[in-house]
Amino acid sequence: MEQQIYKGKLTRFHWLKITKKEELTKNTFALEFEIPETLKEQFRFDAGQFISIKFQSHGEEIINDYSMTSAPYEKKIAIGIKMNSPDGAASKLFRQYKTGDEILVSEPAGRFTLVSKPSEFRTIVGFAAGIGITPILSHFKNILHNEPRTRMFLFYGNRTSEDLIYRDQLDNLARTCGDRLQIFYFYSQEKTANNLFYGRLDGRKLSLIINQILHLDDTDEESTIWDAVDEVLICGKGEMIKTLANACYHHGIPKKNIHFELFEEYNDDIYPVEKEFPLIENIEMEFTMLTKQYATVLPNNEERILQQLLIQKYAVPYSCKSGICGSCECILEEGEVELLENEYLTEREEEKGHILACMSIAKSRKIKLNFDLS
Repeated sequence: MEQQIYKGKLTRFHWLKITKKEELTKNTFALEFEIPETLKEQFRFDAGQFISIKFQSHGEEIINDYSMTSAPYEKKIAIGIKMNSPDGAASKLFRQYKTGDEILVSEPAGRFTLVSKPSEFRTIVGFAAGIGITPILSHFKNILHNEPRTRMFLFYGNRTSEDLIYRDQLDNLARTCGDRLQIFYFYSQEKTANNLFYGRLDGRKLSLIINQILHLDDTDEESTIWDAVDEVLICGKGEMIKTLANACYHHGIPKKNIHFELFEEYNDDIYPVEKEFPLIENIEMEFTMLTKQYATVLPNNEERILQQLLIQKYAVPYSCKSGICGSCECILEEGEVELLENEYLTEREEEKGHILACMSIAKSRKIKLNFDLS
């Protein structure tokens, strides 16, 4: 049986059986699902993607997104989940479901992905905090499996060693692929023998990492390991992503090679806005959403389009407000906008007129959008 819901885009759900439920720490657990042969095609995924789980709890419908820890070659769907509070959605999911139960799971989605390059020599660096390790784990397993020439460095932060999840999997990867993978654990509330590994992962810590870990490069005596970094993956809370993404950029990594995934709503810009725009007032705004037509007036273009529509109480789809999740993707049917940042849309989609409302500044007196993409 298939169910569909609208989450900015049409999302399809299927009933899947839970084949494994494992408590990882006092506030995290893992689930694995059986994929029937008839649904193998629908549940093909890329490393770094997520699924949504839909269930009922005390008459309330709950839909939450969870990144996969499994890699595509493993031919299974596995996720890691953090329980933030006893009454939160994750805690309800943990209490209500057991191995053998069926639950509605969406087809995989998300663009926290990398193009595989098995014939190239690459250096990839990952930063994760807490439950943010989940898509990074998927990426690293997949790269180790498919890219024999790629080397990787993982910097993983937690409050204490007791909060660290998937350590067995991570340490096993490091043991079996030690020539290509190095992992470093950081603790913000637990003293370490080496002070480098005490504290949060932030811009200051990145500078120390570059100088003390990613310095001498055995493959090239004239450069450092950091100089050779091709891609950076970051997953965690908004402030961590913001400080690390900017630090990586200021240390020479192009923005297009810095990829990040949020685990909570985040309303700030990841990168500072450096452009100024001529003031336009009384902007005529028309948009289509769930087949209905709406018309309003935006006071001016000092705020982005999504933020202004939310102020006017329109239920437009969004999640991060930072140009990362893609929930507010829409088609610009009339007018002109400036897309400030884009971690989500492909060049082909931009050429077809797709924009992210949360990152768009109006540059014309009339704007017409369509949020119905499917």
